[in-house]
Amino acid sequence: MSENVVHLHKPTDPPTVLTVVPDAPPARPVPLWVRSGRAIKAGVTHERTKTVVRATARHSLYTLNGGRIVARRAWDGRTGSRYERMIRAAEAAGNLEAAEEWEERLQRFRAARHHRRMDLLHSPVEAAKGVAVGAGMSVGVLVALGVVLAISTGEVGDVVTPLSATIDFIALLIRIVQIVWGPALTIGPFLALLALWSVGRKQHAAPAWALPANVRGGEGEPITPSIVVKALRDLGIPALRKAIQEMGDAGASMLGPITIAGCGVEVDVTLPSGVATNEVQNKRRKLAENLTRHEHEVFITIPQAARTVRLWIADSGALDEPIGPSPLVTDETLTADYKKGKAPWGQDLRGDAAALSLYQRHLLITGLSNQGKTAALRALALWACLDRRVEFRIADLKGAGDWAMFDGLATVLIQGPADEQVIEATEMVEGLVEEMNRRIEIRRRDPGAVFDPLIGIVDEAQVAFMCPVKDEEGRPYGGSKAVSRYFMAVRKVHNQGRVVDVLMWEGTQDPTDQNLPKLVREGAHTRASLALGTESQSRMALGDKAVDGGAAPHLLRQGLDKGTLVVASDGIEIPAGQASITVRTHYIDDAAATAITDRAKALRDGVTTLHAIDRGEERDPLADIATVLGNDARVRTQEVITRLAALDADAYAGWSFIDLKRVLDAAGAEPYKSDGRMVVGRDRVARALADRDNEDSASAE
Repeated sequence: MSENVVHLHKPTDPPTVLTVVPDAPPARPVPLWVRSGRAIKAGVTHERTKTVVRATARHSLYTLNGGRIVARRAWDGRTGSRYERMIRAAEAAGNLEAAEEWEERLQRFRAARHHRRMDLLHSPVEAAKGVAVGAGMSVGVLVALGVVLAISTGEVGDVVTPLSATIDFIALLIRIVQIVWGPALTIGPFLALLALWSVGRKQHAAPAWALPANVRGGEGEPITPSIVVKALRDLGIPALRKAIQEMGDAGASMLGPITIAGCGVEVDVTLPSGVATNEVQNKRRKLAENLTRHEHEVFITIPQAARTVRLWIADSGALDEPIGPSPLVTDETLTADYKKGKAPWGQDLRGDAAALSLYQRHLLITGLSNQGKTAALRALALWACLDRRVEFRIADLKGAGDWAMFDGLATVLIQGPADEQVIEATEMVEGLVEEMNRRIEIRRRDPGAVFDPLIGIVDEAQVAFMCPVKDEEGRPYGGSKAVSRYFMAVRKVHNQGRVVDVLMWEGTQDPTDQNLPKLVREGAHTRASLALGTESQSRMALGDKAVDGGAAPHLLRQGLDKGTLVVASDGIEIPAGQASITVRTHYIDDAAATAITDRAKALRDGVTTLHAIDRGEERDPLADIATVLGNDARVRTQEVITRLAALDADAYAGWSFIDLKRVLDAAGAEPYKSDGRMVVGRDRVARALADRDNEDSASAE
């Protein structure tokens, strides 16, 4: 359609064009059948319609399946089918003794049933005789009662009064039955249906889609044998399903006792022949959902018994609740014993206290970032520091201040992620090697020698392994080859440090072969892991044996299961037959940690913490002795030697008491005895330094 154009303008103005657009054509009406279809679809898909359909189906099926349940119960009660199912179940489980016992029970049941049926053949005659005798006796009693009544009243007609009253009462009962019988025949079927509906409702005998939302979700539903058997049956393992179907309801014979275990329950399941334990392990998520639980709320482990899996099933939501403060925080009188004691680390899934022995055990804790690795590692150190004999040398390669409270407690404290800190951390671990060698030499000369525990801690150890820096000789500090200084130092401590109480603790993120070499991770006696990304990482962290036995840190929820560790160690009590245990660790914040280290410092005479390791410069032994003495009035000679070795391993690692005495004697600051022990006095060393400085000044003049 062409447009109509009207030109309105003056001679000097540019033309103005007005466009007149014709009216749009009217919208076509929606056909009636389309509107009807939309209305029907909206009505069918409406939530209210769905609710009505579900309710109708649910209550109908309650009645239908309730009748089936009652019929089956009646059939089981009248026949030996129940015993036959139990026999098949015992045979399927390979328990011949139980099968024989159930067969004996079946024979007794059949004999008793035969006896009852034989009694029924004679019961009509016996019943008739009993009725005749009873009726005769009753009439005689009523007549005798009437005679007594007649004598009492003097009326002969009263002889039949009791008998006539009884006949009238029977007639009344018959009349009542006649009146009630009609309505009872009408209402009776409805009452029967109501009873069947009640049975079906109690058993939730309807499809899951038709059940109410609270039942369908099953949150908090108690774990019963039937629920466990159904969950196993529906795992999708054909051999398991077939075996359970042959057992019928007696599939519960596979189950051991369901016992309360902390915030959940525990049950052992003996699998039928042809079903492997790893088939059930691989179906963990489906099993959890069949049990109306989340995946993280079901743990599957392998006990010692053959063909058996142990299920621990948490109460819904219980694992999301905190476990409470550490005893280190709540009990200010708590002390530690490195050799005989155990560190209170947290709780296991059963709710029992989980404590770890640190005695002569190297330690490795790994996990994804921000899962509580440092907090778990630090909690063990906070307990150990309450034993005044324990010395710490710490390298925190994150440098966020997580270990700052150990300043004044650890003899070495390195903090920072830079290459410079990695170099210092490497030299710190090499210092542990030197101290280890010194102790081994002493032990060789004196087999009975006892040493104070020395624990080296490297947090964020992956930074050290990944460091590309090389020293003056071209040897890399990081890496996993024999030329790597950090790697080789850790390996040496792992190989021989335990016997002289020189230990290595490491914390690392996201383990791989590059940032956590195999020889290092397998050298740790205690291996623990927080949430990880893959099963292969779990195997790196804990080892194949632990993972094959059910350990699954890769199934922990990142961010939600912070502080939850899977531990493989002989230093913690693990249930018999299992290779690992899951521990929910106590969280100790920085303020509480500082309070604990303050208590630990009060147990010591004073510790000078070195924040950097000097390298390569010419040493002044007397000045270094004054440095390591710090503010302590006097320090045992052996402690002075240890501090000097920490200050500079190259210069002092090989020192003995003779070397120390030689320097002090020459300066006039000889060691002396205090409380039966040889000590070095701060005032004597300070006076010797002052005298030496005065002599040097006089010589210069």
